[in-house]
Amino acid sequence: MINFEEELKKFHPSLEIEDAEDAIYNQDLTDVADVLVGMMQQVKEEK
Repeated sequence: MINFEEELKKFHPSLEIEDAEDAIYNQDLTDVADVLVGMMQQVKEEK
């Protein structure tokens, strides 16, 4: 049977995952709301 307490003591997160997490959180991604706001500003400027 698996001893979960012992397995948790052995656990060490992968450095690759931590590096990927930093890269993902540090990106400034444009979402749909940002695109719509930009389009609305362009339409206002054209009038």
